[in-house]
Amino acid sequence: MALQQISFAFDETPVPKKPEPKAIVIEKPAPEKIKVKGDNKKLTRGRVSLKEKESGADLIEIPEDAVLFEKKYYAIGIVANMFKVNQSLIRFWENEFDILKPRKNGKGDRLFRPEDIKNLKLIYHLLRERKYTLEGAKDFLKQNKRADEKFVLIESLKKLQGFLNELKADL
Repeated sequence: MALQQISFAFDETPVPKKPEPKAIVIEKPAPEKIKVKGDNKKLTRGRVSLKEKESGADLIEIPEDAVLFEKKYYAIGIVANMFKVNQSLIRFWENEFDILKPRKNGKGDRLFRPEDIKNLKLIYHLLRERKYTLEGAKDFLKQNKRADEKFVLIESLKKLQGFLNELKADL
């Protein structure tokens, strides 16, 4: 590199310089957990932990048979609310399991009969409570033609167990 010579003129009056604009530094606040009203959990974007799934398995709200069979058809939104799952999961299960055949109206809306809701309850039991895989649940339903009868027996035994636990607590 070649050296360059710098010359200064000392007889000229100095020209005041314009103040240089200062760089603006924007500090981002530290990332915090996103909170929901009354809840101290971090949002998980729709994902549910295994512990919450297990605790939620007992919270499905399917009415008794007498109430369930009062109506001929139930819309998919009502059925999804009964099981506390998304409508897309109900549609997915419909595609995966042959025993689910809801009726469709002219618009294409799915209308579930009470028998379909009973079958959904069996599928929910296999997948969420007994932790079967999809393939395992399909095989179980194919091999055990009387699976629905066994499921009804298990449900009645659960009700009896709940009654006996209440009776024990009252003593």
